[in-house]
Amino acid sequence: MISEKLKLDDIDRQIISLVQEDPSLTHTQIAEKINRSQPTVGMRIKKLEKEGILQFQPGINFKKVELNLATVEVKCTNPDEIMEMASCCPFMLNAFRLSGEHNICILLASSKLNKLDAIVNYHFRKNPEVSSVSMEIVTDIARDFILPIDFDSENHEPNEEEGCGEKCKFKIAKKKGEI
Repeated sequence: MISEKLKLDDIDRQIISLVQEDPSLTHTQIAEKINRSQPTVGMRIKKLEKEGILQFQPGINFKKVELNLATVEVKCTNPDEIMEMASCCPFMLNAFRLSGEHNICILLASSKLNKLDAIVNYHFRKNPEVSSVSMEIVTDIARDFILPIDFDSENHEPNEEEGCGEKCKFKIAKKKGEI
């Protein structure tokens, strides 16, 4: 079971469940619901946060806003580089290593579909280490889905000269003659 692997007792599981259902609950409200004291709840939450088990993620709820969210599956020879790229590219929300035909899945977001396509063209379709790319646009989300957004990325159009902006450290485009 998950709770055994994470070494969670019943109180920790109750706290996490309540926070997941309603992150705005106060420690006092949680304490009332699980029949414990407010200081006990506060100490438990602090311990869970310190261990990295419980995190409060500020961001945009993609279920509530009209932004384009895409998944991109990539088959590449250097998945470590793609994972590192996802950690600094302002359009990439996250990346996941996969065990199937494609070895990386990336989440992208933008207010414009053509910008998502430009990012995929720039980072993946033109990358000689990428042998297969598949992009899908998310059309609906079942539950709240909170992810951080880099608002500055909307001011930049990805291109071969400048990449995805100042924050993106990966320049795929080569000078003439190097390709």
